Amino acid sequence: MRLPAISGIIDRRILANYRIDPKCMAAALPAPFRPQTVNGYAIGGICLIRLKNVRPKWFPIPWGIGSENAAHRIAVEWDVNGQTKHGVYIPRRDTSSILNSIAGGRVFPGIHHHAKFTVVESVDHYSVTMTSDDGGANVHVSGTVDSASLPVDSTLPDASVFDSLKSASEFFEFGSLGYSDTNTAGKFDGLELECKNWHVESLKIDSVQSSYFEDQSRFPNGSVEFDCALLMRDIVHEWHGRSDLCCSP
Repeated sequence: MRLPAISGIIDRRILANYRIDPKCMAAALPAPFRPQTVNGYAIGGICLIRLKNVRPKWFPIPWGIGSENAAHRIAVEWDVNGQTKHGVYIPRRDTSSILNSIAGGRVFPGIHHHAKFTVVESVDHYSVTMTSDDGGANVHVSGTVDSASLPVDSTLPDASVFDSLKSASEFFEFGSLGYSDTNTAGKFDGLELECKNWHVESLKIDSVQSSYFEDQSRFPNGSVEFDCALLMRDIVHEWHGRSDLCCSP
């Protein structure tokens, strides 16, 4: 039995995004997903999220658990009863929480692999490194945000597929429904993120690394490039389990 809703605080969320050749991305996606494109590019990325005060929504106490988490995610679309749906496909989730790694795919959606996270933060600088226990994934992202308030129309890197921070913010806010791999081929767990105070800032990246997006058997040289990074802080949110998505493996 899965929890109907989980609430908490997104203490910090980094979205490090890549622009990808859509043909290469399509070849890496399972049915029924296909890449959602922006200005001719598929969009994939790493979500590095620290959660705190996470608990069942109905639980009558003001505290909960915390954890560091990482997800590789791809913006996708698919068809249901003749209608096109949008969201993200998540080929892998990793977590610092043993509880999450045990409960993932059982109590709440998505298989979670246990991993070690090394985090160094100051007021305006963030560095997160993740190495999974099973050796299946590793990630590093470091960058700086202006400690002064950044307006929503702040500029992104010149080469970004997004015209502005506002357009990037709207794109990722719209892709709130995610589907993760399960132990059953062709079946995907659904989970939707609902943010009560959505707000992003532009993060200037010093270095970024992802074993998934740097795998040249999946993405040949020149087919994937770093695009931009966004930062979210102190976001009140809820997670809602959604119906499984099933298709022929």
